[in-house]
Amino acid sequence: MPASIDPASAQPWTLHPDRALPADPAVRPIARDLYAQTKGLPLVSMHGHVPVEWFADNRAFPNPAELIVVPDHYLVRLLVSQGLRNEQLGVRPVADGAGVVVEEDPREVWRRFCAGWKHFRGTATRFWLETALVEIFGVTQRPSEATADATFDAVAAVLADEEFRPRRLLDRFGIEIIATTDPAWATLDDHAKLAADGYGDRVVPTFRPDPVVLLDRPTWRADVERLGEASGEDVATYAGYLAALRVQRARFKAAGARATDHGHLSADTTPLTDTEAGRIYAAALAGEATAADADAFAGHMLFQMAAMSAEDGLVMQLHPGVLRDHDRTKHAVFGPDTGFDIPVVTEYTRSLRPLLEAFGHHPGFRVVLFTVDEDTFSRELAPLAGVYPAVRLGAPWWFLDAPDAMRRFREDVTETAGFSNMSGFVDDTRAFCSIPARHDLARRVDAGYLARLVAEHRLDLDEAVDTAIDLAYRLPLLAYAKA
Repeated sequence: MPASIDPASAQPWTLHPDRALPADPAVRPIARDLYAQTKGLPLVSMHGHVPVEWFADNRAFPNPAELIVVPDHYLVRLLVSQGLRNEQLGVRPVADGAGVVVEEDPREVWRRFCAGWKHFRGTATRFWLETALVEIFGVTQRPSEATADATFDAVAAVLADEEFRPRRLLDRFGIEIIATTDPAWATLDDHAKLAADGYGDRVVPTFRPDPVVLLDRPTWRADVERLGEASGEDVATYAGYLAALRVQRARFKAAGARATDHGHLSADTTPLTDTEAGRIYAAALAGEATAADADAFAGHMLFQMAAMSAEDGLVMQLHPGVLRDHDRTKHAVFGPDTGFDIPVVTEYTRSLRPLLEAFGHHPGFRVVLFTVDEDTFSRELAPLAGVYPAVRLGAPWWFLDAPDAMRRFREDVTETAGFSNMSGFVDDTRAFCSIPARHDLARRVDAGYLARLVAEHRLDLDEAVDTAIDLAYRLPLLAYAKA
């Protein structure tokens, strides 16, 4: 057996400048040059989940654990897979937490994170974390059990700096615009405060109606009542419910929203008659809707959301195919986004046909399609985006937001859809400090893919540079253009 050593203390922690670029010596120099063209471009973050109150209140972040560990379900899920419990990582119950003892010491949470650093090897989470720790926080020691306290102190010292407030970080990270995700009943008071302070065009809301259109959500009726209160509409009827959604969409748009966001299990968009939709809605209010009713209503409401987007111009984002809350016991205690959401097989071609036949050529409609089912890349998504003017392909999302999956995405969809039918990179995170790292990784992967096309004489270098800038900056602005 080799002698036991602490690899974290073997040498100062630095990051290789060519990380995630191709290893091929004929391709890497080209990729390096392409990456240099996009590295410093502004970030367009149009599908984020950073809490709006962070920007509205602009308070200092409390400690390293609360900023980096607790809210990042990518990080938490991997440590849970190795035997830690959510509460040991500072995750607090949202319901009856009887018997759940939450670790309240942020330093101890950080120690557990550092002790589990080896479990992130080879993952995208490792790339994001190390980029943030080294380039944002100036950490010089790799996380480990031995370096936990020192790295905690290093990050805490940066958090104490007035320059590390959320609004200041927009400039430091180079974020030109960031979208938050807000429920359909949101008052948008925080966004109004930001607008009054001059940030209205920089931090914008996104309309997320899932809780009020998915009838099988346990809080559906209560959330619909909140929608009615926020909109001032009577939601006792299906017609009033649709009116309430339209009122709130208009308020979101007036507050700067560019998009809506839909996370259904299925991509089904089959519309119902008004009579049938009204029957199901009434049954749901009475607590009598069946599982089949809920599925039918979900597909119908995606169609209705598309119809409303064709009217008001809000870009529709659809990212289906995840079975939420796979561990129902954990969900009951800790709520959503606790690391137990698992992808399922997803079908798009037939499911989206009603929506695209109705709105796929509509000049005022755009839908950005995401997937966590790689089998659909070349078979379904690329052909759809390659013919319907309204369709753009979203970046690889969630479990696919990783170097090799990004490369596979480019290889699978580009030959059919081309580059111009892409959304550009979309970071989809609530881990604020990972945003620059995620964009950086995407730019490195795209530089590598484009460099190979240049090396194979399939693109000229000037075309590759132009395309790299498109993917990193111009295409996200076009895909989420203000209506």
